[in-house]
Amino acid sequence: MSNKNHSRTFIVGCGCTAFIKPRGLRETEDMGLEAATKALLDAGITYDAVQTAYVGFCYGDSTSGQRALYNLGLTGIPITNVNNNCSTGSTALYHANNTVKSGLADCALALGFEKMAPGALGTHFPDRPPAIALFNKRTAELEHDLSAGTNFGPGAPRLFANAAQEYFDKHGGGVEHLARIAAKNHKHSVNNPYSQFRSGWTVEQVLKAPKITNQLTKFMCSPTSDGAACCIVASERFVHEHKLENQAIEIVASALETDSAPTFNGRSAMDLVGYNMSKNCADKAFAAAGFAPGKGRDEVAVVELHDCFAANELVTYAALGLCKPDEAHKFVERGDNTYGGKFVINPSGGLEAKGHPLGASGLGMHFYITMQLREWAGPMQAKGIFDGQDPRGKYGLIHNIGLGGAVVVSLLRRPEFYQADGADGRSRLGYNHAHECRPITRADVDKVKSKQASEYVLQHAKL
Repeated sequence: MSNKNHSRTFIVGCGCTAFIKPRGLRETEDMGLEAATKALLDAGITYDAVQTAYVGFCYGDSTSGQRALYNLGLTGIPITNVNNNCSTGSTALYHANNTVKSGLADCALALGFEKMAPGALGTHFPDRPPAIALFNKRTAELEHDLSAGTNFGPGAPRLFANAAQEYFDKHGGGVEHLARIAAKNHKHSVNNPYSQFRSGWTVEQVLKAPKITNQLTKFMCSPTSDGAACCIVASERFVHEHKLENQAIEIVASALETDSAPTFNGRSAMDLVGYNMSKNCADKAFAAAGFAPGKGRDEVAVVELHDCFAANELVTYAALGLCKPDEAHKFVERGDNTYGGKFVINPSGGLEAKGHPLGASGLGMHFYITMQLREWAGPMQAKGIFDGQDPRGKYGLIHNIGLGGAVVVSLLRRPEFYQADGADGRSRLGYNHAHECRPITRADVDKVKSKQASEYVLQHAKL
């Protein structure tokens, strides 16, 4: 939403669980309780202050969102469950943000979680064709246009691998550039205690890993994961009433886009995985932030980009306008995607390293960028965000895409009233949750639960 009559909106609290290998160790309601409790503690509010909630997940029964949030109270607020493939978490936040921006609420909560099965993604409804069946069919047809010919592997990696091959055929570069992207992300992930993988695999190790497609090895692919993340969005009035000026980060713009006709009418494997969709969405977000067409990218310092596969990170650089369309591989060679380069992209380690629990991933991205703009990110902190003349610093950008398809692009920034002093989320949690991962306790839940909490529900929670 970009109407200038709409209110300003801010992320005032956020929380995250560790993203872990799927082992069936935790239920979604328990992961959701942990992430939401941390977000409420971070904001210094109780669940009674939340007026509406949007809860994202892809693999779960109806009203799983209610099951998770009922741990914190049965307050009667609207709770909407959201499913938008891999962009589910950011879609939940998009709707929470629009609810506050339009004046329908002063405080909205967006929660996302996932409990996944090991191995490649597959349909959970074998009695009907999957929603992305036409995407899989079309990418196989388009392989006749590509120099590598017929590909192999599961549907999702094959789609993105073909997109990378189209880029190579048009502009140059090769599999080593994908390995460099993956190794960069795995190196970043070493500093992230929330990450599923912290091994820091090198380019050589990435290239030697088992091949998943002609272009992708195992270490270039995001793993299936269990986890949860939460963000609380509030109005400017709420920020000032609750004295959250020292940690509120403004959602300057948030856009959601779905596929356009060229996805199937054209012959582009890149468009089939959202290149054009991402470009359109980014253009909308920068326009909503007040930038002229094609402008504003130099005002970005740090990015969480949807690297479900290293191939997607490569083709998305240009889609977001971070480099020219034919320079993504040169962008990698220059190191413009890491510390010391033009942008720090995926300082968290990205989906390839930190994990990809579908419903939580987009909210996790907003968690990490919020912490970057608060300058709480510790060893993950990007330098140079606040080196310029503007005390608000540069922007943080989030890109979260789902095949089938939907993409969300958000631009976050410190507001002009930001004052980094006094009690904040770190003191309320008792540690800096931006770069330290701890479990919650029942005492933590008691601090943030509603006056209308149910002991019957809470006694079934596993913390």
